[in-house]
Amino acid sequence: MSPSQFLGEFEQMVLLAILQQGDDAFALEVRREIETSAERAVSRGAFYTTLDRLERKGLVCWEERQPRDSRRSAPLRHFTVTRGGVEALRTSRRALESLSRGLDLLEQP
Repeated sequence: MSPSQFLGEFEQMVLLAILQQGDDAFALEVRREIETSAERAVSRGAFYTTLDRLERKGLVCWEERQPRDSRRSAPLRHFTVTRGGVEALRTSRRALESLSRGLDLLEQP
């Protein structure tokens, strides 16, 4: 991944939420994971725009699957983070860890 392709905060959240959901990584469950874990409202438009961008970058892929929830009758897109996506997350994490050295030593305002 080139430096010009560092992940944005929301891209990282989407990728991490997909990883957290595993076999249940359908759009609704991924959005709920972000809203619950990050305590952040997620608009549908921003979410799908981000998924499309991550797919174009080769960081996420999807396939149609039947969800386990019997109330859902049609196949849905099930998302998976690619190897490139995992590597992009690791690269972003290393950059943030490096840049945040000394942060814990600062006094609280």
